[in-house]
Amino acid sequence: MQAILERPFERAGIVVPGLPVLPPGVERHPVPGGGSRAVPIFKGDEITIQDREGLQPVELVFYAHDGRSDAAMIGAKGGRDPKGLKAALLSDPSGRKVVRALEKSGFDLGRADAAMVFEGGSRAGDMASFTASVDGLLIVCAAGGPMEPEEQWAPTEVVLYVRRAALPNGKDMLVAPDPLADPLLDANIQPGQAVPYEVKAGQYIQILDVKGRECSDFQAFSLRALDRGLEREIDPTTTRSLMGSLYPMPGLNAKYFTVDHEPLVEIVQDTVGRHDTFGLACTARYYEDMGYPGHINCSDNINRELAVFGIRPRGGWPAINYFFNTLLDDTHAIGMDDPWSRPGDYVLLRALTDLVCVSTACPCDIDPANGWNPTDIQVRLYDKTEDFKRSIGWRKTPGADLEETKKTGFHDCFARHTRNFVEYNGYWLPDEMTNHGATAEYWAAREKAVIMDLSPLRKYEVTGPDAEALMQLCVTRDMKKLPVGGIVYTAMCYDHGGMIDDGTVFRLGETNFRWIGGNDQSGLWLRKQAEERGLNAWVRSSTDHHCNVAVQGPLSRDILKQVIWTPPAQATVEELGWFRLTIGRLHGFDGPSVVVSRTGYSGELGYEVFCHPKDAEQVFDAIWAVGAPMGMIPLGLKALNMLRIESGLIFAGSEFDDQTDPMEAGIGFAVPLKSKTDDFIGRAALEARKANPQKKLVGLDLPGGIVPTPGDCVHFGKPQIGIVTSAVKSPILGKVIALARVDVTHSAPGTELEVGRLDGDQKRLKAVVVPFPHFDPTKERVKGNY
Repeated sequence: MQAILERPFERAGIVVPGLPVLPPGVERHPVPGGGSRAVPIFKGDEITIQDREGLQPVELVFYAHDGRSDAAMIGAKGGRDPKGLKAALLSDPSGRKVVRALEKSGFDLGRADAAMVFEGGSRAGDMASFTASVDGLLIVCAAGGPMEPEEQWAPTEVVLYVRRAALPNGKDMLVAPDPLADPLLDANIQPGQAVPYEVKAGQYIQILDVKGRECSDFQAFSLRALDRGLEREIDPTTTRSLMGSLYPMPGLNAKYFTVDHEPLVEIVQDTVGRHDTFGLACTARYYEDMGYPGHINCSDNINRELAVFGIRPRGGWPAINYFFNTLLDDTHAIGMDDPWSRPGDYVLLRALTDLVCVSTACPCDIDPANGWNPTDIQVRLYDKTEDFKRSIGWRKTPGADLEETKKTGFHDCFARHTRNFVEYNGYWLPDEMTNHGATAEYWAAREKAVIMDLSPLRKYEVTGPDAEALMQLCVTRDMKKLPVGGIVYTAMCYDHGGMIDDGTVFRLGETNFRWIGGNDQSGLWLRKQAEERGLNAWVRSSTDHHCNVAVQGPLSRDILKQVIWTPPAQATVEELGWFRLTIGRLHGFDGPSVVVSRTGYSGELGYEVFCHPKDAEQVFDAIWAVGAPMGMIPLGLKALNMLRIESGLIFAGSEFDDQTDPMEAGIGFAVPLKSKTDDFIGRAALEARKANPQKKLVGLDLPGGIVPTPGDCVHFGKPQIGIVTSAVKSPILGKVIALARVDVTHSAPGTELEVGRLDGDQKRLKAVVVPFPHFDPTKERVKGNY
């Protein structure tokens, strides 16, 4: 069975994990945890269900075309009531498609004969296979309901693989996915073609890369201007200048403009996030200069198709080159590589006025622009009455399924205070509050209290007899010393000592842990180690079942003690010690369940409150009702960054990455090599690195008033000896401060350094090495000692 699973594309020494491939005739259909999926099945098809994370029961329902439901028709044992499926159809968004499939076919769910798979427990990767004896409709449900914060079971994704008994004769298996809604236009563009189309204000344009790695040039003209004899199209230079980025992305800065500063379209969804607006659609001259005279090109195709609208021809068309991957090197030369788009990736735009548009499928086959293999593009138009949410594509790994940008359970609560949301690790998070701003939010955290959304932190439930052994193996802290109800901050490293992530471990029981980190790689690493080492432990994602707000600041305890009720066996908010957790409820015995931890990321006294998304609004409102009269305000990412830099708290991609060890990242205290005697992944490398340190994280004071940019070079005279990792103008200290990773030979406090700007030599910012944290180095405020 393992042979049918997808694998990365590989040819002649080149591996492309972003393009997983399946054997001919095999389809892959992911089923979300707690959700369902309906797929047509034909006689002889082989059906395989894979449990991705383990312990996930699956319900199967099969209908023949005559309406009969009998699990035996796929070789399964039926006789069960599909309770999980019925619940999923009502509560999970994926259920709406299943309901439509049932209604369309006239099937009665009340007479469904369900079979259970993995009912007795399963390991990550376990599979079960069946074969259909008749044509029909298969419904797969990854059954499960909401997870309570103190529990450790959440419904997780399963995957349905279907090996078709009959392969389509001569038909390409890789076709465009279903439309997002009923399309007004559904046009396929073959390589070397351009298609013009008119769009009314408010309508949506979807440009879809069918097979992946294919460039599509897009241009739009104001129809109102064309009627006046003016050509006013999207201008890349104007758009970049007004939006402040190479190309707009979903969010506040989403519009494309003409040279007259008129917005023509805005981007609503983007599943790729990397495109090109440096230059032109491909031109005849480009191919001629490469030695291919007469090569078909997009600019000539655009000229031909736009002529009917009276638009003058051009030698090269400036265009929004979707999916085209160009880059600038340090000498400002433009280079290119394969596009980042996978099969089915798309951009979705909304017309802001009546438009004439043109889209192409680029014919370039002489360079990596289309992955050396030009393929087709699909263009679809949707009515303005459709409701498409803003989204940027997110994948846990290069070959993982696409996930839309999600709203956290607290999103609508923070949306009362701001429209300024930014994408953060697959979720929308507030960047700054409309009527406050980052500086006011910062001071509220230092002087009163703030509430912030930290729901995108990745949560993984680690359970089973070997849970402690797995955690002891994978993190740097000693899990044997972590008591039930305790929390510890730790690092997780690869074998060479480079960091995967930093995070906290919650111990909920003797064999029950919760890992909370910044990225999914840490959770996937835990699961990989459990599987490869044969440990009797399960690692299951619970991120979408645990949303959390942080209440931080001097008044945080006084606020939460009025909101959180705890049973006698649990610590009250007032009693809760630093890095401890308590399990409670909102207001009283019958209130929504919460987990409260005395943790945070602000350098102030603070707590985090975890709950299920279904209870998030109620939790937020209860905290707000008490906190707002006391001066509490919401806090966004900009202010959070100011707080954490002052407090010397590290951030992934800034202070550490997989080339940086914990000592170099400034958290050597989280690697107790002497007191933790057990082996753990990366220990040998960390011992060697600690014995021969090369880099050190230090604080910098910069008297010049200019805030460096992360990545700026740090010099001792002529040579570069480090880089700035984070920098800010500290409101409470009244000066510019920074964190920098520098060579240990120049890391002593008082060492005078310079931060290079421009080319690193033409402009220098004087700096002096100082201890960090810059603010409250003894952590008295975190301990509540104001």
